[in-house]
Amino acid sequence: MWIEEMVPRPELIQVLSHATAFVCPSIYEPFGLVNLEAMACEAAVVASAVGGIPEIVVDGKTGYLVPCDPEAVASDATAARHFEAILAERINQLVADPDLATRLGTAGRRRVLERFTWEQVALRTVEVYRQAIAAHAAGNS
Repeated sequence: MWIEEMVPRPELIQVLSHATAFVCPSIYEPFGLVNLEAMACEAAVVASAVGGIPEIVVDGKTGYLVPCDPEAVASDATAARHFEAILAERINQLVADPDLATRLGTAGRRRVLERFTWEQVALRTVEVYRQAIAAHAAGNS
């Protein structure tokens, strides 16, 4: 179930905009849209370094990425406790230093606006097509 189905969007924005941190302890996350939503609301992110999340969250700049081996975390209690300990440490860092959380949150919003708006995605998509067309044309000459 998506978080938007549980919480109406205006309330979600309100909560994320006032959060010290947003935590995404996923062991599977192909893209990590929830992290983008939190960053758009200027929440610092603490997330597992799995799937597409490292493409979104810049460790130490927009939040923290916690190393995670999904198979180990799912099957090994020691690995799970280690992951949980690092996750808790990062969350506690942000709670103990609200200025740091604010800086990371501000940087996260800036990253969303620079790289992940529909306009930016469209511009990058057009550029990929231009490069593909140029490469195809060069191969046919």
